[in-house]
Amino acid sequence: MTAAGFVEAVGWTLVNFTWQGALIACETALHLVLLRNASARARYAIACTGLLLCLLWPAASLWMRLSNDAAAESGVAIMLVGAGAGSPSDLGWAGLLGMHLAWIVGAWALCALFLALRMGAGLLWVKRTTAHGARDPVWQKRLDGLATQFGLERQVRLRIVANLSSPVTAGWWRPLVLVPASLMTTMPAHLLEALLAHELAHVRRHDYLVNLLQNAIEALLFYHPAVWWLSRRIRAERELIADELAAGQLGEPRRLALALSELDKLQFSPTRLAQAANGGDLMSRIKYLLRPESQSLNWKAAVPVVGFALAALAGCAQQPPLQPAAAPASVSHAGTVRPQQADVGETIAVVDFASCTRPVYPAQALQNKVRGTVTLDFLVGPDGGVRDTAVQRSSGDRSLDEAARTALARCSFRPAMVNGSPVEKWTQVQYVWKPN
Repeated sequence: MTAAGFVEAVGWTLVNFTWQGALIACETALHLVLLRNASARARYAIACTGLLLCLLWPAASLWMRLSNDAAAESGVAIMLVGAGAGSPSDLGWAGLLGMHLAWIVGAWALCALFLALRMGAGLLWVKRTTAHGARDPVWQKRLDGLATQFGLERQVRLRIVANLSSPVTAGWWRPLVLVPASLMTTMPAHLLEALLAHELAHVRRHDYLVNLLQNAIEALLFYHPAVWWLSRRIRAERELIADELAAGQLGEPRRLALALSELDKLQFSPTRLAQAANGGDLMSRIKYLLRPESQSLNWKAAVPVVGFALAALAGCAQQPPLQPAAAPASVSHAGTVRPQQADVGETIAVVDFASCTRPVYPAQALQNKVRGTVTLDFLVGPDGGVRDTAVQRSSGDRSLDEAARTALARCSFRPAMVNGSPVEKWTQVQYVWKPN
């Protein structure tokens, strides 16, 4: 596959995820509303499944495009290309987006790279903090005792650091708990121990690995609000689960609630790559520990469902049919036009927009402000090249028709496929000529 073809495949995958992600979020939000009174573990599993689908669906779509198995899914059944000084409003969403796929992919790549670098900076912060953190044998011994209660066989290291507002957990193979130096002197020992139990609950559940995957998905699909909404729900439910585990080991939910209340005035951890005891809504977590109540259904719970449902419907409405509404015409050598039906298992040819040059508006036609739409039938060979063209419907001006044919001949296509093999195929395109 050429570089242009790869860019096209990535571009359409990103564009189509706008409605795919909304559909996933809508379904997830509906399940979360129905499970509002279920355990935090159940809601956590639903939210994680939704976020994982946000990664797997576009990944599968991209793989199919790169394998030439989803040519029709690219959203361009009949290519609409603006010609000359054509108005973008004449192109339709598919054509307009198709002409700017390179810009879309480029902008996405830059933003994803920035977020990946930020993620890397967080990992370096954890490593540097670990190297410079102070040790405390007394608290390390108390942490080891708690780890034994949680059934943890590997040692969990403890380091005391400055400029941190809450204990945080990092690492998987060699887990580490970072404790703010300020808490060592200001918080009662039995409350600090409750916060450490919360951190060990994260270690026991391997939450650090899940959080890393979350950050990776956020970096790749940063442009979709559904991804950030799902991540927030996952982090909120994860904190409730850790609180529940810690309270169970301590046997004193009230002690952990008091410890959390001490953190209410503190700021969040400077890195999102670690599990912080002050994550989520602290007051909601305290209430969940002390007086868990049934959640009644209200209009606020329906907002995500309705919002993502409308977004999904709007995205689906913009998707062109997988095959043209009318079967493309085939042109005989004698110049007559006869309809040709699509075969079973057949996909249409898809344009590589990066290979198309902007048509040149004929000078005389532009001077006379001649406008029109020419419909061309063209034959795409197995190699993706245009082998023949014919005017199916003239624009009314011969120079515009010929200019469209010349421009089309310079485009390359992903060829039509029949049972997985490239074949010759006639299809159709429109050029819209409109002077400024």
